[in-house]
Amino acid sequence: MKFLNLFKRYLINSYIHMKNIIHSNIELFSFFEMTPDLVCIAGKDGFLKNVNPTVIEKLGYSEEELLSRPISTFIFEEDRDLTDKSRSSLLGGKMLQNFVNRYIKKDGNLIWLEWTSIYFSDKEIVFAIAKDVTERKKIEMEVEVQFNKYKSLANHFKLSQEKDKKILAYELHEELAQLVSALKMDIDWIASLIPGEENPLHKKVEHALAVSNLLVKTIQRISFFVSPRILDDFGLKAALEWLCKEFSILYGIPCSSESNCKEENLVYEMKLDFFRLCQEALVSVINPDAVKSIMIRIVENDECILLDMHDEGNGFIIVNEKQAVGLISMQERVASINGILTIKDETEMGTGITVTIENDRMDLTKMGFTKPVN
Repeated sequence: MKFLNLFKRYLINSYIHMKNIIHSNIELFSFFEMTPDLVCIAGKDGFLKNVNPTVIEKLGYSEEELLSRPISTFIFEEDRDLTDKSRSSLLGGKMLQNFVNRYIKKDGNLIWLEWTSIYFSDKEIVFAIAKDVTERKKIEMEVEVQFNKYKSLANHFKLSQEKDKKILAYELHEELAQLVSALKMDIDWIASLIPGEENPLHKKVEHALAVSNLLVKTIQRISFFVSPRILDDFGLKAALEWLCKEFSILYGIPCSSESNCKEENLVYEMKLDFFRLCQEALVSVINPDAVKSIMIRIVENDECILLDMHDEGNGFIIVNEKQAVGLISMQERVASINGILTIKDETEMGTGITVTIENDRMDLTKMGFTKPVN
C-alpha cells in the first residue's frame, strides 16, 4: 500500500512536470513564430539552423536559402570584419547586446538590424534576437548629415574670423607699430637737440619717448593676442609659454605650462583652439583677485587629449557677468571640437577648467579641419 502511494505520487509529479514542459514549449513556440522581431538559432559553424517567419519576411529569402548559405554571405561587406570580431567575442562567452550591422535583402536593399545574442557552449548554438532599426538609422544619418553641415559651416566662420584677426594683427604690428616706431625716432632726435636735462621741455620729450616705447610694446602684445604669430612659427608649446609669461607680468601671478602632447598629431586648427581656450580662460574667465598660481597642462593618452587649467586658489569660480560671457565663448569653442568642458571646484585643492576630447570623438574630417589658416 505504501509503495502504491509513492508510485501514485511519482506519476502525479511526473505528469505535472511534463505538463509544465509542454506548456513552456508551447509558449516558446508561440514566441518564436509570432514575435515581430527576427529570431535565429545559429550553429558554431556559422550557418543558421532555424529562423522564425519574421526573418524570412524581412530578408526576402526562403528558409532553404537562409539555412544553406553561411551567415556571412548575407551580411553587408563593410560590416563583415566588425561582425566577425563580435562573433568571436560571443563564442568566447560574452553576451552580445545592441550590436548593429547591415544585412543584404534578396532584392538588394540593405536592412539595419540590432542584435542581442547569447551562445550556449554545451549545445554549440547561438540564440539571437534582432530588431529592424532601418528607419531609426535613416533618421540618425540624416541628422548626422545636417549636424556635419552646420559643424562645417561653423568651422568656416571660425576660420574666417581667424583670417580677419591675422589681417588686423598684421596691420597693428607691421603698420601701426612701425608708425609709432618712426614717431619714437623723431622724438628721440628732438630730445637730442634740447640742451639741459632739467629743461621742462626736455622732460616732456623724455616722457613722450617713454610713452612711445610703452605704446610699441602694447601694440605688439595686442597684436599677439589678436593673432599669435609665434603659434605659426614655433608651435603650441612655445605660444602657451609666452601666454603664461605675459599673464605673470601683467598680474604678478605665477603661471606656467607643460605638455606631453605630440604636436605633429594635431592639425593647426586644433592647436589654435587649444591656444584660444587658454587665452579666453586667462583673459575672460579668470578672477585675478582670487588667483594664487596657474598651471596649464596638455595631457595625451590612449583615450583622450586633456587640456587642464588649474589654480591653487579660487580663480576659476564664475562670479560675474564678464566671466559668464567668457565661459559661454569657451563652451561654444569646445563644442565645435567635439569636446567636454568641466569646471572643477575642489575643496582646499583649488579650482580649474578641464577640456576633454576623446579619441573616438576627435574625427577631424567631420570637424571640418583641413589645413592651416593662411
